[in-house]
Amino acid sequence: QAHALINDMDPDMVIADKGYDANHFVEAIEAKGAQSVIPPRNNRLDPREYDRHWYRDRNLVERFFNHIKQFRRVATRYEKLDRNFSGMIVLVCTLIWLE
Repeated sequence: QAHALINDMDPDMVIADKGYDANHFVEAIEAKGAQSVIPPRNNRLDPREYDRHWYRDRNLVERFFNHIKQFRRVATRYEKLDRNFSGMIVLVCTLIWLE
């Protein structure tokens, strides 16, 4: 399913964890003209180079999504309409920003 994630996109860079370290996926990313920032698995015989700085920033994004999901109304998606759910996301992000 990894190919389906980037199929309709035109990214400059794809940042993913070690689970996406497969030659065919990295080649598909580079065929789109994007840079792959995927650390190699430990059992890889010929480890690839990747930009460690960009990969560290991925952690900030994941922690932010985890912080958003601590709000029950967002995690369980009480809102039925997309516009209401989007408004709740904005409200939660504002609360996190103000902390």
